[in-house]
Amino acid sequence: MGLFDKKYCSICGEKIGLLGNRKLEDGNLCKNCAAKLSPWFSERRSSTVEQIRQQLEYREANKAKVAAFHVTRTLGDRVKVLFDEDARKFMVTSASSLQNANPDVMDFSDVTGCSFKIDEDKTEIMRQLPDGKEESYMPKRYEYDYDFYVTINVNNPYFNEIEFQLNDGSVDDKNSPEYRSYEEMCTEIRETLLQVRKDVRDSVESQKKTVVCPFCGATTTPTANGTCEFCGGALN
Repeated sequence: MGLFDKKYCSICGEKIGLLGNRKLEDGNLCKNCAAKLSPWFSERRSSTVEQIRQQLEYREANKAKVAAFHVTRTLGDRVKVLFDEDARKFMVTSASSLQNANPDVMDFSDVTGCSFKIDEDKTEIMRQLPDGKEESYMPKRYEYDYDFYVTINVNNPYFNEIEFQLNDGSVDDKNSPEYRSYEEMCTEIRETLLQVRKDVRDSVESQKKTVVCPFCGATTTPTANGTCEFCGGALN
């Protein structure tokens, strides 16, 4: 096939415009179908047509989860982490219309970690000379910009992390109330997500029933096969 041969979307079958093709491992994807994929998905070029079909089915089913989502807590600024604490679910989005954006709804148990970083951009301030040239001040002077990024690690079949910039415009003063506010937001998001993850795991552990093994006498939680985790004996 030539460079300018007509291409059709392997998902919807529509003709793809000259600059509208999104290449897949074994096919093509139009921009309309690509827009329906998760915003956190980044493996499109190495995905097969079947894998994209499966993700689009997941994304379609996600719409019902968005409709049922009741926001009970909000953290963040430009990008927000929204919580439905009653359903133990959360989403991350900057959209004002949740139904139109269809952000991925995830369970608290999907969280595997959370961290944040503050990027510092350092630029030297130069002195303008009469001849139009520039030279450094002595001692050198700098201006700084700070950006705040949060990374949420998740267990999801289509992406394993959600990374986003919390601030809209860069912060230029490390000692400003604005800097402290964003730093506190990052910390609160991290601590909240790690806590809900811990709460879910503690709840699961507390529901596990322990028994005394009649063979080795140990107090044990039966394995998936109904055996003692220590000696392997069958438990009734």
